[in-house]
Amino acid sequence: MLSISDFSEMCDLPPRTLRYYHAEGLLVPADVDERTGYRSYRFGQVERAMLVTVLRGAGMDVPLVRRAVDQPDEALTLLRQHLTEAGRQGRDQDEAAGDAYELLASPPEVVMRHVDEMTVVSRPVPHLAAERRRHDWNAARTAITAAVHEVVRTVEGHGAVVAGTPWGALAAPAPEQKSRFLAGEGPHWLVKVPVTADEKVLASLPADVAVEAFEPRDELSVFMPGKGSMAKYGSALSRLLTHLLDAAYVDTSRMRHLLHTNGTETAVAVCEFHESSVHQ
Repeated sequence: MLSISDFSEMCDLPPRTLRYYHAEGLLVPADVDERTGYRSYRFGQVERAMLVTVLRGAGMDVPLVRRAVDQPDEALTLLRQHLTEAGRQGRDQDEAAGDAYELLASPPEVVMRHVDEMTVVSRPVPHLAAERRRHDWNAARTAITAAVHEVVRTVEGHGAVVAGTPWGALAAPAPEQKSRFLAGEGPHWLVKVPVTADEKVLASLPADVAVEAFEPRDELSVFMPGKGSMAKYGSALSRLLTHLLDAAYVDTSRMRHLLHTNGTETAVAVCEFHESSVHQ
């Protein structure tokens, strides 16, 4: 039998770690003196301690390590599953670090610009799961991007040319949609893709693809890098709403979210106070 100090030295595990593993049922001593509480280990337990050490070194938590060493036939599968999840988390962390660096090195700035008239094709985005209680901007971005790709394939298949950056916009609750919109049944989003095409091509598009004229306007926009989130949307909206304008205001009902490969640009129309409140 080995004392806890000898076992600790042999396995390169501090006594406090061995006591923790004992409490968690991960590495139980061969004997515990009822009077003194001293722990003793068998030499054969060194191999289990070695497995515990390497699996913990791979980042597996104690309950998962316990499953792996108690069920050797499943250990390799459990390790593979853990490494897959760890890889995903690592990629997410790397992406978040990139976002953080970009936000700190180049804080988002509001830009004023003029947008020319253009022809736009539009289609509703399939509704996200109705059970979502909070808006998931990342899920919305994924659904909007997939819808954009489908629209692009459709219009290019009919001979139209994509002429600018696509965007997503909240769907206006038209009379026939209003009850569904208020009930949370959607569709909540539209994708809009600028195109160049003649009248014949536009007329040949499927009935579920609407053709619209985007009127020229001045806009304020701000770019947020990386994945979308409620915090990023709120930050963009805060910057847009607090940007000082001379005899003008921003119309958030005409907001659009332009889909760039490395983030989302939120833009709102700028209206002079004498402009009509009715816009397309």
